[in-house]
Amino acid sequence: MEVNKHTILLVEDEESLRNALKLNLKMEGYEVRTAETGSEALKAFKEEYFDCIILDIMLPEIDGLSVCESIRLQNNKVPILFLSARSNSADRVLGLKKGGDDYLVKPFNLEELLLRVEKLIQKNIQIVQGNEEVAQFEIGNCKIDFLAAECIDVKGEKHSLTKKEIQFLKLLVENKNEVITREHILKMVWGYNVFPTTRTIDNFITSFRKYFEKDPKAPKHFLSVRGVGYKFSI
Repeated sequence: MEVNKHTILLVEDEESLRNALKLNLKMEGYEVRTAETGSEALKAFKEEYFDCIILDIMLPEIDGLSVCESIRLQNNKVPILFLSARSNSADRVLGLKKGGDDYLVKPFNLEELLLRVEKLIQKNIQIVQGNEEVAQFEIGNCKIDFLAAECIDVKGEKHSLTKKEIQFLKLLVENKNEVITREHILKMVWGYNVFPTTRTIDNFITSFRKYFEKDPKAPKHFLSVRGVGYKFSI
């Protein structure tokens, strides 16, 4: 499956600015979803995967700082670029402390905003992909061979793995001991951007537990994090 275009959540209550930014971002090749309030932003975040969020601070209902905090509580690594009319250093520092990756003061240069968005997305891609290509990985007496697409399970038996199983395992291994959201998994492995109600991930996790856990009903490695996603613990 071909990976979707990079998708941006644009959260801005000023209609003229929101429309202008949406138009220019789309001209740059991005898919754009907009929100006018903090509540709409959080709803959109739960429904889709975004490669970057452009987030105004002064928003109706829930302010941008609180929106950012809510997103970060889910251990989500999506890059967040704050937009704000507040230009003093204390406001910038507060935005970054709340979990923002960058801070741009209004009025801003459009070309600078587009460049910052591009840099944030590319930096995040590099972090997610990692710098080292993992060829093999061991979990206790089990072994995963990513190149051969096979594994040795807890009973010493060899199994062939599908492409999706390899991609999913690799994502978990490269982010070991960190929580990965369901949305991120679906985007990176299946290419979904808008998330259906699915047990796809659950079924794969069940298979991994059968392969690699001594007691699949009391897993120590492939863990569910309620309401958020999954963690591979080693």
